Amino acid sequence: MTTAFPPCPNSWKTLYTAAILETNKSLLSQRVLEAEEAVRARGREIFYANGTPEEKEALEDALYALRAFRTACQHSEAA
Repeated sequence: MTTAFPPCPNSWKTLYTAAILETNKSLLSQRVLEAEEAVRARGREIFYANGTPEEKEALEDALYALRAFRTACQHSEAA
């Protein structure tokens, strides 16, 4: 039997969503950094705990999107 836990308020999905939806440019880079750290941390957790292939793919996609988002934001700040 497995026990379902409510989502953690600082889960990688929550932080990822907050970063992608952030509209305040002064907070944007911090939100992206926090989300990237949470995604990497979860990746390490499931590496040792045999996470599902779906979650592993979701983590890879999220990290890729955050990197692209950060790069786009840096370019728009420089312009």
